[in-house]
Parts: sequence; C-alpha cells; structure tokens
Amino acid sequence: MINKAVLLASLLMLLLIAACSEPSPSVSDQGFAGLGSDATGFAQVQPGIEIRYPDALKQHPEYRIEWWYVTANLESESGEMLGIQWTLFRLADSPSPQRDGWANQQRWLGHVGLTSTNQHFFADTYARGGIGQAGVTMNPFSVWIDNWSITALDADATAFTLRANTADFNYTLTLNKIGPAVLQGEQGFSLKSAAGQASYYLSLPFLEVSGVIQIGDEHLSVSGDAWLDREWSSQPLSADQQGWDWFSLHLDHGDKLMLFRLRHAQGDDYFSGTYIRADGTIQPLQPQQIRMQLLQQHTVAGRELPVEWQLTVEDFGIDIRTQALNPNAWMATGIAYWEGPIRFTGSHSGKGYLEMTGY
Repeated sequence: MINKAVLLASLLMLLLIAACSEPSPSVSDQGFAGLGSDATGFAQVQPGIEIRYPDALKQHPEYRIEWWYVTANLESESGEMLGIQWTLFRLADSPSPQRDGWANQQRWLGHVGLTSTNQHFFADTYARGGIGQAGVTMNPFSVWIDNWSITALDADATAFTLRANTADFNYTLTLNKIGPAVLQGEQGFSLKSAAGQASYYLSLPFLEVSGVIQIGDEHLSVSGDAWLDREWSSQPLSADQQGWDWFSLHLDHGDKLMLFRLRHAQGDDYFSGTYIRADGTIQPLQPQQIRMQLLQQHTVAGRELPVEWQLTVEDFGIDIRTQALNPNAWMATGIAYWEGPIRFTGSHSGKGYLEMTGY
C-alpha cells in the first residue's frame, strides 16, 4: 500500500495516545502525520541490509515505526465486488532499550475497512505495548491488536488467517501464498525522497483469499486476491512531503504492479514503483518511468479527492485508467484518508487498491 502502506497514524497523536481529536492532515515542518520528524536515537534505514522472509515479519523495536498491511479484492458467490483492508502500526515514543509493563514505549494502532459498491465501513483501535494488548510472536508468526489478528498457519508463513471484528462487520479469511515474497526498491531498501528518506519494504503480492465476511446478519462467502505489505523505518518521509497516492495492482494476466507518488509542498513529487512478473521476477521502476494523471475528482468528507487516474509506464506497455469501486471510501480515523478497491482498463485490465493521504 506506499509503505504499504499506509502509515496513517500521526506520531504526535500516538505519543498522546489517549487524544482522539483529528489533527491537521499535514504538518509542514515534519512531513505528513509527523513522519518527517527527526529520529535521533533510533536505528536508521541503510541500503545493503539483507532482508529474508519470513524473518521480516517480526517486530523491529529498534526502529521508530513499522506496519503490517493487507488489502484484498474479493467477490461473493453472487458476484458482489468487495474490498477489505487490515493494518497495524507500531510506534516507539523513545528509543530502546525496551521498558516493561505500562512503562513500555511502544504504541499500537489498528485500522480495518470494508468496502462494497454502495457501503463503506471502517474502525480503528489503540493499544499500549508491554501489557499484552498488542504484539508480535514468531514460529509461527502472529501479529494482533485486541481481537484483530494475522496468524501464520506454519513456521514458513505460507498461509495466514486474517481476522477482524467490529460493530459493523466481521471477517475471517484464509490467505494462501502462491508466489514469492518481493523486495521493493533496491533489495528491500525503498527510497521515499530524493533526499534519502527510506524504509525497508517487503510485499506478498501473490495471495489467494477465501473466507467469510459478515455484515449485520448477512454472511458472504468470498474469494479473491490479496496483497500484504511489510515496512519499517525511523523517518520514512522528508519534512516537506504532504501525503501520498499509492497503488497495488493485480493485472488479469498474472503480473503485479506497485506505484506510489509522494507529494512535496514545493518542488517535484517523488515517484517509485515495481513491476512484478507472474513468475515473481521484479523490475524496480525509476521516477522518470512513471506518469500519474488525475482524471476525475469526487467530493467526500468536504474534500476533493482524485478517484480516477491515468497510470502510464511506457517501458512496460502500461497505459491504464483506474476507477474506484466506491468513491466514498473515506477512512475517518484519527488521521483521515481515502482507501478503497479499484478496477482498471486500457492496455491492461484488472483490480487493485488505492490509498490517498494528505488531502
């Protein structure tokens, strides 16, 4: 999802975890949601670090922030199109060593969403580290916050159970890994600005999904494709980056495509992406290879958002037009953003997810 995802919790909001009021969507001297603020004392992202799967799924408390992020494009037995999102963020308010119990400096934030053509639901939840409200275990991997969880079904993390329970909807889904893990950027070192801000970024774009979604009293058997992003960093943005537009795309012939644009307050935006072939081989994309054109705006929550795009990567014959399944997929969480399933046509057809922040 960009850093995959989605890194949509304000640092300041999480440091003051009990505060629920929505801050400004961008902080000019600290980047969007504070993600460009100084990270002195935390580990820094550097190129050349070996990243292995499934070890990359574990917690990295020496870095200030990390997230586990799943989106899925689904279809019910009756042909209804749906999308789900599941995201968990961990933020440290001070560097290691880790403190015990209520003194622990880790803060956790979970977001989940469910979108159909005419409905959009969302929920968020908060937790502290050190007291069992949220956390990560390995062998096999599991990450959870309250009763939301991603749990691997074996030590090699070749399949997962994904769960979320809210007042409006529930889902229990099985995710089967049918292709390799993908290292984004330069062997997992994913640049986010020309100034050198970066994250470590691994994706599982080859996930087959099946399971059940409950909306009220209705139970829907669903199947489809999912994409899991795993990122960690200490300062993933530069101070003048005000938000991003991130696409994860499943092309109908089996290839995958990840693209993102980070918007600067002044100067050129920063583009990045990866073309992922059906056999798992990848080609990192350079900023000059990517073009994103806004085609149509939609008013949601009093804001104008670009819900239709023309995406072009000429070197790979990509020239597609994306359209939101539901243009009202607004996540009115502590830091609000747009997140929802999309379809696309043109040189290629398929489905995917779009996340837009900072509008």
